[in-house]
Amino acid sequence: HLYLDGNPWNCTCDLLRTRRALMAKGTDVRGGQCAAPAESRGESWMSSNKILQQCQDNLSSTEKGKEDRKKMKPHDPSSIGLPVHMGLVVTEEEPSYADMASLVVWCMAVGISYVSVYDHNGIFKRNNSRLMDEILKQQQELLGLDCSKYTVEFSNQDKADQVLNCQSTLKVLSPEDGKADIVKAARNFCQLVAQQQRTYADLDVNELDNLLSSTNGFPDPDLVLKFGPVDSTLGFLPWHIRLTEIISLPSHLNISYEDFFSALRHYAACEQRWGK
Repeated sequence: HLYLDGNPWNCTCDLLRTRRALMAKGTDVRGGQCAAPAESRGESWMSSNKILQQCQDNLSSTEKGKEDRKKMKPHDPSSIGLPVHMGLVVTEEEPSYADMASLVVWCMAVGISYVSVYDHNGIFKRNNSRLMDEILKQQQELLGLDCSKYTVEFSNQDKADQVLNCQSTLKVLSPEDGKADIVKAARNFCQLVAQQQRTYADLDVNELDNLLSSTNGFPDPDLVLKFGPVDSTLGFLPWHIRLTEIISLPSHLNISYEDFFSALRHYAACEQRWGK
């Protein structure tokens, strides 16, 4: 049981979502009279038809607004320079599968060939199949009848022979694919030297790239969209992003297509001087 009496409830429409969540879990809620606003004073916010009627229209329009933020707008991606490989890095503690799936689908739709998804807790990688299901769902919802034009290959699955034949290829990464992969590559190179299959003089950028298993077949990221308040990529491919353009956004939660496309425009306007 959940007893709500003795609290001055402000019965705004925001409480309607809480009410729905409690009802969905079968919680037995008792008490809970509204103290505000004035027109709802004395009503029970769990059972008042008056409050429900007032909020229903407002909630429907809010949800519709969120859906509209996700929809593709009639921008022409060919009018800007697109990255070949984009990294989507979440530094927030609670990643959203639906919002990340939207970002991946938008990358597919504008023609980005390689996409890497990363969170520093490895949540997306551990739940790779859930993310895949959400991407397929979002592909249908956001692209509609056009979804047949776009394909995505999940390179975390053992289908390497299909990777290069698809329009977009997705890798889901975690911290073990960053520094740990560099350590593993260094160890493997030392073993090759010990076996006299390599010399120390053979170690260069290309050799290390070939030894890194986490990005095998992937070019280095041209652009990373980093989501969250942390001023760090938190271990995302430290070797590969030495020349990467990094754009920070406040959050990936409820991100709109306009935000995404604005970041692409920002990237296209950048002048990379390669350290000169």
